Amino acid sequence: MAAGGALCGSREGSAGLWNWNQTWYTNTPRFTWCFERTVVAWIPCAYLWICFPFYYLYLQHKTKGYIRMSHVFKAKMVLGFILVILCFSNVFFILWEISQGIPRAPAFFISPAVVGITMILAVFLTQAERMKGIQSSGILLIYWLLSFMAAVVMFSSKVQHALERGFLEDHFHHVTTYLYVSLVLGELVLFCLVDHPPFFSKAVNSPNQCPEASTSFLSKITYWWFSGLVWKGCQRSLKVDDLWPVRKEDSSEEIVSWAERVWKKCHSRTQQKVGSATFKKGQKSETGIAEAEETEVLLQSEHSQSRPLLKAFWSMFGTYFLLSTVCLVICDVFLFSIPKLLSLFLEFIEDQEAPSWHGYFYAFTMFLLACLQTLFEQRYMYMCLVLGLRLKTAVTGLVYRKILVMSSASRKAATVGEIVNLVSVDVQKLMDLIIYFNGTWLAPIRIIICFVFLWQLLGPSALTSIAVFLFLLPLNFMITKKRSQFQETQMKHKDERAKLTNAILSDIKVIKLYGWEKTFTEKVLGIRKQELQALKRSQILFSASLASFHSSTFLTAFVMFAVYTLVDNTHVLDAQKAFVSLTLINILNSAHSFLPFSINAAVQAKVSLKRLAAFLNLEELNPESSSRNTSDCVQASITIRNGTFCWSKETSPCLRRIDLTVPQGSLLAVVGQVGAGKSSLLSALLGELEKMDGCMIMKDTAAYVPQQAWIQNASVEDNILFGKEMNETWFNRVIDACALQPDLESFPAGRKSEIGEKGINISGGQKQRVNLARAVYQKASIYLLDDPLSAVDAHVGQHIFEHVLGPNGLLKDKQTRVLVTHTINILPQVDNIVFLVDGTISEIGSYQELLQRNGAFAEFLHSHITAEEQAGTGFPALGDTKGTITSRSGLSQRKLFSDNLVRSSAMGRETIPASQDSTTAAATKGRLMKEEKTQHSRVNTSIYAAYLKATGLPLCVYTILLFTCQQAVSFSRGYWLSMWTDDPVHNRTQQHTELRVGVFGALGVIQALGRFASTAAVLLGGVLASHKLFLQLLRNVARSPMVFFEQTPIGNLLNRFSREMDAIDSVIPDKLKSLLGFLFNLLEIYLVIIVATPRAAMAIVPLTVLYAAFQHFYVITSCQLRRIEAASRSPIYSHISETFQGSSVIRAHKAQERFILKSNFLVDENQRICFPGAVADRWLATNLEFLSNGIVLFAALFAAVGRTHLSPGTAGFSISYALQITGVLNWMVRSWTEIENNIVSVERVREYLRTPKEAPWTLNGKLQGQVWLTEGRIEFRNYSLRYRPNLELALKHVNLTINGQEKIGITGRTGAGKSTLAVGLLRLVEAAEGAILIDGLDIAQLGLHDLRTKITVIPQDFSLGKWSGS
Repeated sequence: MAAGGALCGSREGSAGLWNWNQTWYTNTPRFTWCFERTVVAWIPCAYLWICFPFYYLYLQHKTKGYIRMSHVFKAKMVLGFILVILCFSNVFFILWEISQGIPRAPAFFISPAVVGITMILAVFLTQAERMKGIQSSGILLIYWLLSFMAAVVMFSSKVQHALERGFLEDHFHHVTTYLYVSLVLGELVLFCLVDHPPFFSKAVNSPNQCPEASTSFLSKITYWWFSGLVWKGCQRSLKVDDLWPVRKEDSSEEIVSWAERVWKKCHSRTQQKVGSATFKKGQKSETGIAEAEETEVLLQSEHSQSRPLLKAFWSMFGTYFLLSTVCLVICDVFLFSIPKLLSLFLEFIEDQEAPSWHGYFYAFTMFLLACLQTLFEQRYMYMCLVLGLRLKTAVTGLVYRKILVMSSASRKAATVGEIVNLVSVDVQKLMDLIIYFNGTWLAPIRIIICFVFLWQLLGPSALTSIAVFLFLLPLNFMITKKRSQFQETQMKHKDERAKLTNAILSDIKVIKLYGWEKTFTEKVLGIRKQELQALKRSQILFSASLASFHSSTFLTAFVMFAVYTLVDNTHVLDAQKAFVSLTLINILNSAHSFLPFSINAAVQAKVSLKRLAAFLNLEELNPESSSRNTSDCVQASITIRNGTFCWSKETSPCLRRIDLTVPQGSLLAVVGQVGAGKSSLLSALLGELEKMDGCMIMKDTAAYVPQQAWIQNASVEDNILFGKEMNETWFNRVIDACALQPDLESFPAGRKSEIGEKGINISGGQKQRVNLARAVYQKASIYLLDDPLSAVDAHVGQHIFEHVLGPNGLLKDKQTRVLVTHTINILPQVDNIVFLVDGTISEIGSYQELLQRNGAFAEFLHSHITAEEQAGTGFPALGDTKGTITSRSGLSQRKLFSDNLVRSSAMGRETIPASQDSTTAAATKGRLMKEEKTQHSRVNTSIYAAYLKATGLPLCVYTILLFTCQQAVSFSRGYWLSMWTDDPVHNRTQQHTELRVGVFGALGVIQALGRFASTAAVLLGGVLASHKLFLQLLRNVARSPMVFFEQTPIGNLLNRFSREMDAIDSVIPDKLKSLLGFLFNLLEIYLVIIVATPRAAMAIVPLTVLYAAFQHFYVITSCQLRRIEAASRSPIYSHISETFQGSSVIRAHKAQERFILKSNFLVDENQRICFPGAVADRWLATNLEFLSNGIVLFAALFAAVGRTHLSPGTAGFSISYALQITGVLNWMVRSWTEIENNIVSVERVREYLRTPKEAPWTLNGKLQGQVWLTEGRIEFRNYSLRYRPNLELALKHVNLTINGQEKIGITGRTGAGKSTLAVGLLRLVEAAEGAILIDGLDIAQLGLHDLRTKITVIPQDFSLGKWSGS
């Protein structure tokens, strides 16, 4: 106060900095003029000066280009300069007054001077922001908001002064104050607007740019910039093109290159430390120190394997993560200030003497703090999700680049499945950690603060809550342990069922041939019954666990209140103690439940980090193993001097003392027995092996054809071009030379036909020829060919040798060819032969030279020729080669694309028949993948009806009834507590305390039982529905004809039986239970508020309408985004798998950069969808929480208005319930969205209800009393058959009679229709026309099982391996 006096002087009636009577204990509150002139005026100034150094530093490092002078900017500057002039005119006016002898306190001229200087700083920052391209400033917006609030305080003070003493007393200060308020308001409005986009900006190139960068600060913090996409999603189906490209700072190009630099830096440091440790260890062991220390060092280095990776991630994302943590801490400050305000508000309700404005002040402060809590919490979540997406990009990029440099030893240590898990499962664990990590230290702090506050309210009784937690902990532990046992049993049966289902679907043709469908479906249903039994028990325990969790709030409150009131009669439970305690207990419970999640996330992330670090630390290829020389002075293409090579440093050499010189343009054949080291020699030339000794030089570019053909999931053309430009003439020459022309002609879309993953839909020979064509098209200097002729037929091999590899082939000019081969017929035509024995070169020379030596090669040749003569193989005469190739390829293709669909469909693909008309082929453009139907609009209500029908109508009614009763008891419990707190106090004690405690406890127990019963009803109803839907699915699939299985990828069917059924088993009932719980909870809260303050209904109705609108918009858009995102994930995993399989080819062709770019593109496309999905959640949460805060505000306002006839207990009851509404609304929409996303599974499972079914298995009435199949006479009468309506006839007008006991042989070339006769005979496909009669009875008149069980067939592709025990 002394400081205030010195600054403000002493003026009558207004002396001092603070006066409680003037400010608080009055109906017309106002600050002292000294407080206004100093503290109020200087708060905005202090804020800006504190922010200035940090913000200016940030601006120096953040250049987005500059913004040209817009009207908005000019207006800001003009108003800023006027404000500066106004402030300093105030200073000069005061100084003039002092010179005139009028006494003025120092605060009169110091305050406007400080404000004026701060205004200059604000103007300077406005200009600095323009030069750095900042379109909307948060820092300055907050400054102008604070300035405006300070100005409003001064303005109201001046208005009061004018009303009391007249305007003319101090007209200069009146005018300047009104002007000042108007100008500051103008600045505030201008700073809410957005300026033009900056010039010379690298970011703003795309027309479809993410609107976040160019939106206002207010729109950024409330996520309203996202509303455009939400609106678009509601109007029509969203496509990937509707979404914004990835922001530059989130792109793979930026993040992965950064991650690579940081990882290399951290990794190399660790390697240096490990190296020096190893060196010291070596010195120690020389001096004879025990080896225990060595083991310890090694263990430590293993343990710290993940440390450099953690350091790398921390140095990349640590600062951003710390900023998000600051947001969370601030959010927690607001979280704990709300119970304090509630306490003060209930005090106000109780104190009828308190001024009315106190109530409004508390209500608006509670609303303001709740809104700030929302903003900071959602900013924290947003930052964590952005960070998670960046981490995902970094990890995927690092893993992908690692795949391209892994050594052969490393490739044995990691499988494709493990690598895909790293970028899917393990990355998700690390992303979860980002959100949950702060819970590990913040949740205990929250718990401690709750206990401190509860101690202040209830004294030592607060500690009894610990006893409740200690009681519930072992109970929940036992339930969880028992439940996990049931889940294990369920998973075991689920795996059994999946295995059997897979076996059935893979060999469905055989099952149908034998008429075994019924037997196998019963076997599946038997396993399913056991699975559902385990699920049922697990769900009952889950209901008990949930009931105990939800009752923990009540139990804690009950024990605390009972102990508090019963221990001492003078302990009075008033509204303030009861309802503030309940609010704190809710916070305590959320912290208590959040802690295990956080610890679990940390433990799982640690394991994932170790796995990731172990993978990234795997051995890499040594770039020095092979040197490429492009100079012309070296005559030989390939030179190896005394080369010794091994697969990894730990293994013994696989090639020893290799001396080899291959002249440019020559054809070298490498031969030898299996395992002699032929493929290893090519790997050594490619640098795939570890060089232990000697030197090796390869001149110019190389192309490689591996022994196992590597095919990309792309068109034939893209596979051959392999990133090169299209040269039509050269392409056609390569196609002809590699004997691919007939194949292309028979493909549905020719060269544009898509080849499935791993070449699933083309034969082995075609794969190898495409492989060879790819290498030939590259026009490399050196060709390394690993037995390319092994997978092709003899005549095709001859054609390829003549037209590609041989002395007259495409590669005859200057290309050096190293050919590993087992085809000895071509050896006379090669320039040189290398004969390998056990990894060493035994002989080298031309064919004639080696024969004359009569050494190991001659012996090998002799044994080979003898074996071939016995087998009767060899190349045909050259004259008929071409014709043979053409006819054979054409036929094999017709077979491939028509009747032999089972093989390719079993691999989850549909093949397109070659005989389709040209228009269809053009339309499909050779697409193979039969895309699944994806749901775009909202799910039809009939699907919900179908699910509820499967659950059973009586159970649905019973469930709703249970939920209603349970919530009614919950309401009664709260109402009883409010009556208890309103009990009058006589002689410092309340009456009937024991009754109050007893009834309160009884109601809580009844509610807990109701909660258990209602939850169990929903979950068990789910099991019932699941059983019925599974039965439908199984029967529909079993009754489907063979053509259905040929057209439907097995992957789709397995998906229905596994993932979709899993959603129906567990996810839908769980989310339905949550939705019903939160819905009834919401209705209870509304009821409480309306009972306490009926007028609040006026606010609740419009707010609920708004809530429904937000929920409607969000659900539609969010569901679409999730579906698009799920589809964008698969290409990333496929690309990783493809790269892993073909990394040696990619390295040989030096195509790493192109594949990395493709990986970046796929990851960015996925992130492009993930980002809006993450923002959608924040948009919804922010808007819903603002609505919830609005409901709290109106509940408090109406309570304050009607406090004369409202008891503190009722007010506390109303507001403490209203405070819960935020979480309820949020979780309700989440549950609804999850149901929307997962109810699609019901639709997919029911999809096969409408597909065509085959003829009945048995026909009642037929064959009864008849002995059929006595003779076995088969007669085909004008019989024709086609596989599908859009295909040509596979059998045309067959007329044939086979008498009983005859043995008939059916021959014909591939695709002639031999197997098709059997297909028709067993009615796997129904006749197109004509009939088959067996013993005079038309088989079309029989039941399928009646027919098939009477005919025994040994099919071409029979398999028993998958049906173990059946």
